[in-house]
Amino acid sequence: MRDTPERAGHWTGGNRIDLLENGEEFFPRVFEAIGAARREVIIETFILFEDKVGLALHAAMRAAAQRGVKVDLMIDGFGSPDLSHAYLESLATAGVKVRVFDPGQRFLGQRLNVFRRMHRKIVVVDGERAFVGGINYSEDHLLDFGPKAKQDYAVELAGPIVAEIHQFVLRAIAVGGKGVGWFRRRLKQAPPVSQLQAAAGEADAIFVTRDNRRHTNDIERHYRAAIRAARERIVIANAYFFPGYRLIKELRRAARRGVDVRLILQGEPDMPIVKTAAGMLYHHLLHAGVRIYEYCDRPLHGKVALMDDRWSTVGSSNLDPLSLSLNLEANVVVRDTAFNKVLWERMDHLMQHSCKQIGTHDLASEWSGWRLVRSFFVFHFLRWYPSWLNRLPRHAPRLTPAEATDLMAQQKKRGDEGTARTETA
Repeated sequence: MRDTPERAGHWTGGNRIDLLENGEEFFPRVFEAIGAARREVIIETFILFEDKVGLALHAAMRAAAQRGVKVDLMIDGFGSPDLSHAYLESLATAGVKVRVFDPGQRFLGQRLNVFRRMHRKIVVVDGERAFVGGINYSEDHLLDFGPKAKQDYAVELAGPIVAEIHQFVLRAIAVGGKGVGWFRRRLKQAPPVSQLQAAAGEADAIFVTRDNRRHTNDIERHYRAAIRAARERIVIANAYFFPGYRLIKELRRAARRGVDVRLILQGEPDMPIVKTAAGMLYHHLLHAGVRIYEYCDRPLHGKVALMDDRWSTVGSSNLDPLSLSLNLEANVVVRDTAFNKVLWERMDHLMQHSCKQIGTHDLASEWSGWRLVRSFFVFHFLRWYPSWLNRLPRHAPRLTPAEATDLMAQQKKRGDEGTARTETA
């Protein structure tokens, strides 16, 4: 069956969608929304660090909870493992409900819960405003962090699509342990969709998620369908690029039929293996006519794309094995010429001022026989890795109250200290 966007969701009209670039635009808008909340704040994030950004979020959540707003925070056990007892206790005493997605015990100092991570970044305030994107709560999303500051994007949404995002985050909490009854009670307190439409714009949107049960490849399907439908241009800016064979094939086909296909990838990666993996695809893509740009100012962390002059997407999903086959992800797909134009202008600015275009002359010279052998193995890995990874255990999401995980950590720390004193004695 051919992939179509409608198979993975439905278009919702009448929305206002604003693009937010980096922490300088994202954090003030989120903190302002939390500060104006009247009833409810729900936050999901992969990373929350106890730095100046994490402390600012902490203050905003505490202030909201203390004035009677229901505040729920979900963090990932792998991405946010080191929050202090004081940080969590202060939130709990203010009434903030903190839940940890799949908390894992360390073994020899290493975190083992690397697979099936909750990688989404979502905020919903009063069921009326939502934020979706790739920006975590850490100071490395601010330019003053220095050369390792990350380039990233998110969107702020208002309109009927917010009701769908709101239902999704409430259901995620319910499935993780609160139950259907809790979900229904909280949903009844949400504003009606008609109220949201009054504050809407003109954009059509779909909220698309990836999980390990019913929606295992919805985000990738939207990408492939949009690439196949493109007639003029495709621009994909993605931090971790090593997609499956079918997506690579669609990009090559698009370039060969005359579409201007451009990829913006990492030139100064936060992890060297990222550039190495993407580089293994360069020959294959360049020879089909795909143009590749490496972003060289600092690490690229964005996950955005646009096709022609109307289709766009912003979210948390990379185009790599983790995001496409393992992680829990969330993207917003937008159908709107005004938003597409804004995103194109931002991407064009990156390509013009912050990127190096890669040509075949930039590729390392290597024995053509080795390149053929390597291409053979890369081809078959790209072809089969989605089915291989999907054979890993598909456990149900497990949300644990942060107080419980913090208590376990404190007990383990005391136990380790006791063992160390005994060994020293």
